[in-house]
Amino acid sequence: MDPLVHVKAFLDSDSETFSYVVADLTSGLAVIIDPVLDFDYKSGHTSTKSAEEILAYVEQKTFTVEWILETHAHADHLSAAPFFKEKVGAKIGIGEHIQQVQSIFKQIFNLEKEFLPNGAQFDHLFKDGEELKVGSLSIKVMHTPGHTPADLAYLINGKKAFVGDTLFMPDVGTARCDFPGGSAVTLYQSIKKLLSLPAETEIYICHDYPTQGREHEYKTTVAEQLEHNIHVNSEIAEDAFVQKRKARDKTLSMPRLILPSIQVNIRAGQLPPKEDNGQVYLKVPINML
Repeated sequence: MDPLVHVKAFLDSDSETFSYVVADLTSGLAVIIDPVLDFDYKSGHTSTKSAEEILAYVEQKTFTVEWILETHAHADHLSAAPFFKEKVGAKIGIGEHIQQVQSIFKQIFNLEKEFLPNGAQFDHLFKDGEELKVGSLSIKVMHTPGHTPADLAYLINGKKAFVGDTLFMPDVGTARCDFPGGSAVTLYQSIKKLLSLPAETEIYICHDYPTQGREHEYKTTVAEQLEHNIHVNSEIAEDAFVQKRKARDKTLSMPRLILPSIQVNIRAGQLPPKEDNGQVYLKVPINML
C-alpha cells in the first residue's frame, strides 16, 4: 500500500461501471478515470448526476484534477469527460489507436465529413510505454488491445493498474472481443502482459457483473487473477482461451447503450453537432452490428 496515493471508486449502477479518482495526497493533484454521463435511452435525455457526485467529492477533498483518462471508447456508457473539462479544466487523454476506432465507426455511422478520425477531439493521445507525471503519481501507459484496438491500462506508481474492460473480477472473466476491431488472440496477449506484472499489483476494473452471492467489487490482484480467473489464468493456453472467448461472445447480445455510446465517446464525450433545426441526433444503423 502506498499511503500517499488515494483511490476512490464510484459505481454507476445503471451500467455497472466503476469510475475512479486517483490523487497524490502530498500535492493534491489528481486524475479521474472513465467518468460516466448518465443517459436514459427511452427518452434520449442526458444527466450529469453521476459526474456531479464525483465533482462534489473532488471539491470536498480540494483535489486539483489535471487529467481525465479514458481506457478506451466505451460501448456501455457515455463519457462525462467534457463535463470535467469544463468544470475543472482537466485535459482528456486516450490511446493513440482511437484513430482506428474512429475510422471504423465513422463508416458504420456514416458520420459528417467534418468529423476527422485523427484523434484531435482529445487533448492528448497516449503511446504505449508513455509516462505521465501528476504530482508524485507516475502513470505508465500500457496498450492492451483486444476488446477494442485502442484499449489502455494505466499503471500508477508501478503498483496499481486500471485496466478498463480488459479484465473483470476473476469469477466473471475477461472482456468480449466481438466488436469491430476486436480480437481474442490479441486480448490474450494483452492480458498476459498485464499478468506479468508483480503478483501483488492491484488491478482496478471498469465493470463488474457480480455472480450470485456477492456485491459489486472493483479491486483484485495479479496473483488472484492468475489463480482464479475463469477465462485466463496460469493454466489456460492461448488456443483454449480463444476458443472459449469466441464461444462465449456468440451468446452475448450487444450492450444496451453501444449505439449512443460509441457515437459520443469517439468524439471525446461530445455530442454530435446540431442539425439545421438546432437539435442534436444520434443514429441507429439498421442491421449493421
